[in-house]
Amino acid sequence: MPSPSATTPTPGPVTPTPGTPAPSPSAKPTVSQAPSASPTSGTTVGTAVENEVVRLTNVERAKAGCGPLKHDARLRTAAYGHSADMSAQKYFDHTSKDGRSFADRIKAAGYSFRAAAENIAMGYPSAQAVVQGWMNSSGHRQNILNCTYTDIGVGYVASGNYWTQDFGRQ
Repeated sequence: MPSPSATTPTPGPVTPTPGTPAPSPSAKPTVSQAPSASPTSGTTVGTAVENEVVRLTNVERAKAGCGPLKHDARLRTAAYGHSADMSAQKYFDHTSKDGRSFADRIKAAGYSFRAAAENIAMGYPSAQAVVQGWMNSSGHRQNILNCTYTDIGVGYVASGNYWTQDFGRQ
């Protein structure tokens, strides 16, 4: 069963959101999940599936009157690193096994912020399913629809379907 988790706006304690929405049984990936170039090369940030999460997140923000988020290479580096770490070490938490918080990971990626938050999820098979799951959960929805944030980084690892969204404002 897929699992989402959201943090409170930064830097705050990890607050998992109760209630785990299940994806639609008919949900299928709608975009390529092949990795693209490095997260800092050119103007391309992230993979096609990660960029689809950004697009779908911005659709939801537009409905709420928030401006679009820009996919930031530094936030993507932090998000992808956390998804990869959770996949490799088989855990699901905002705190890395080495004790780092999402704020620590974002800062280590070179992103200075005035505000930040993180959503994570596991088990969702597609960008559409994970964004729908986050939107059906109050804590995640609050992060997605927080008009304070201007930047986003999305990291996806197919092994276990680990997803991380890092939000920020400099």
